[in-house]
Amino acid sequence: MGISEYASHDALGLAELVKSGQVSAAELAEEAIARIEKHNPTLNAVVTKMYDQGRATAKAPVDGPFKGVPFLLKDILGDFAGVPTQSGSRFMSGVPATRDSTLTARFKKSGVVVLGKTNVPEFGLLPTTESAFYGPAHNPWNPAHSTGGSSGGSAAAVAAGIVPIAHANDGGGSIRIPASCCGLVGLKPTRGRNPLGPDIGDIMGGLIAEHIVSRSVRDTAAMLDCTHGAEAGDPYYAPPVTRPFLDELKQKPGKLRVAYSVTALDGKKVHAEGVKGVEETAKLLADLGHEVVEAAPELPMEMLSGAFMALWASGLAMQIDVHAMMTGRTPSDNELEGLTWGLYQAGKQVTAVQYQMSIAQIQIMSRLMARFMESHDVWLTPTLGSPPLKLGTIDITERDPVAAFAPVLDYVPFTALENATGQPAISLPLHWSADGLPVGIMFAGRFGEEALLLRLAAQLEQARSWKDKRPQIWD
Repeated sequence: MGISEYASHDALGLAELVKSGQVSAAELAEEAIARIEKHNPTLNAVVTKMYDQGRATAKAPVDGPFKGVPFLLKDILGDFAGVPTQSGSRFMSGVPATRDSTLTARFKKSGVVVLGKTNVPEFGLLPTTESAFYGPAHNPWNPAHSTGGSSGGSAAAVAAGIVPIAHANDGGGSIRIPASCCGLVGLKPTRGRNPLGPDIGDIMGGLIAEHIVSRSVRDTAAMLDCTHGAEAGDPYYAPPVTRPFLDELKQKPGKLRVAYSVTALDGKKVHAEGVKGVEETAKLLADLGHEVVEAAPELPMEMLSGAFMALWASGLAMQIDVHAMMTGRTPSDNELEGLTWGLYQAGKQVTAVQYQMSIAQIQIMSRLMARFMESHDVWLTPTLGSPPLKLGTIDITERDPVAAFAPVLDYVPFTALENATGQPAISLPLHWSADGLPVGIMFAGRFGEEALLLRLAAQLEQARSWKDKRPQIWD
């Protein structure tokens, strides 16, 4: 198989070639490995190479919708037995996972061939993938710019044609932000749709959601078919689905009531490219027969920011202290970045009462948002406040979290809301800036309604296809 032919297929397309006997899983694995070796010196997307495991999997009998498809796990929550999950941190390094996570087991059952783990910021704290431990991941569209975070290594690898899909997770936008920065499809599912087991059921008060980044809507839908569903002991379940998500793409979305916003919820303006992208998308939706109005939920954003940071900081402190307890290691500022250390200290100061108040506050936000969604099927916004940042914008050595996050507060004005409310949201590559950088457009749906978002995404993919868009670093 030629290099260009490999990269021209999405994951389901490659699986069809394996099933039909036109190519073997082992051949696909070697194609992907060759691309890692070719592009990783520039992109720094893959931080743990698992070629031996991948080659063994590719030679063994394998089945599933993604039979033989090369795949990468994220170095956060992507536990694979015998391989460390280091979360981009020296403090977490060198401790092999004792077993697969539930999601990894479901990925394997889908037929994918895992070839490595991808770059992340330390503990996934940033909307960019830069760490002292791994170094920065570089955007295939322009290597001077960020891939987004925290699933930036996965997004860079998919955008560059190394693999067609890769694991990602999202606690404040970490699927959708990299998808926006790298020109990909990024769905954050409904809270509880994908499990976090086998040991835990909740991280950071329910903020964390698991899935993938991809180049096609059908890959996103088909993988959700492979991974969704609660397991015994989960603290909450997503609403049941009526039919496979892949089958949803065959259904028209119908005439939807779409609200759109080009202003952040705190009243601040977003970058002109984001405004342009949303307005062009709103016009396209109207042309497709949808009812489109400019509207936004009225939400106390100061409540969200305070509650979110309390949950975020205390959740980080929990993760660090659990690792310390399990390994006998003591957290220290020489093994944690300045920002991580500062947020860790802040998290340890969050009281039980403050934590419970934060949970109550995000529940209030969820109910306010749900009332807004009673009148609107979908809420349309830019994914980010601007096109991808330049690398180095955030000082990861800054110990004061307020000072460290100051340069990016206006960069992520929308994504954290859906983590708080638990509703699904998807970023689609529907706009590019004048200088050729991707600008994602985000659609939020009602709790449990990934199906509607996927039907709409498929309609937009057909109306304004991004398949032939190619970054500087490709194939």
